[in-house]
Amino acid sequence: MTATPSPSPSPSPRDVHELIRVLPDVPTLRDRCRALAALEALMGGRYDRYFDYDPAWGPGTEAALMNNGSGDEYAILFTPDGVFGRGFDHESWMSPYTNEDMELWPGLVDTLPEVFRPLLDEPAFCDDDVQVATVVFWRETADTAWRAGPVELPAEGEDGTAHLFDVLAAGTPEAYADWARDYHEREIDLDAVRHVFALRPLTDGVVKALAPETEPGAVAGAMAGIGYPLVC
Repeated sequence: MTATPSPSPSPSPRDVHELIRVLPDVPTLRDRCRALAALEALMGGRYDRYFDYDPAWGPGTEAALMNNGSGDEYAILFTPDGVFGRGFDHESWMSPYTNEDMELWPGLVDTLPEVFRPLLDEPAFCDDDVQVATVVFWRETADTAWRAGPVELPAEGEDGTAHLFDVLAAGTPEAYADWARDYHEREIDLDAVRHVFALRPLTDGVVKALAPETEPGAVAGAMAGIGYPLVC
């Protein structure tokens, strides 16, 4: 496979208010998340997955996950009631660890629908009894747009959106390839990335281009685990 030139990247959203303006509809976002997870399963293997996807995270709930291994993460939950998104930048001034009461930043969840509020106490999103988040957004099933609370960013910094959600918000094979070149420190076959981004069943050529040392059985298992189309 040969790579073709990449278009100029779009600027990353700087905060949650910009993020919710560029996120696509729910089905497109779900597919985008699954594609990123598939690419990481191929590129990073079993243990080093910056992006991941769990189609059975909870009853009727799928989860798109990101963890950079340095304390920054996000989770986007696709639930029967809609979608709940939460991100945490551990260096943000909006972290609960920057205030005495260790509470979420003012406005972050003030208008969060009741149906999503139990998720704030989800153990995976807490550090002991501290709710941990610097970015929160959502979209109920009947909503026609993404929503976020009336949060104002601190003068001293950002909420983490720019680096937590940059690849997801860009939503292109080119954006992933540019990121992966740096993160995985290797050349990336852009045509192979485009194939996966389109959620087309994997071929031997695509697998060889992205994961030349991976056993076919391991690839099939990884793809089944994230709900990706079966290998050809």
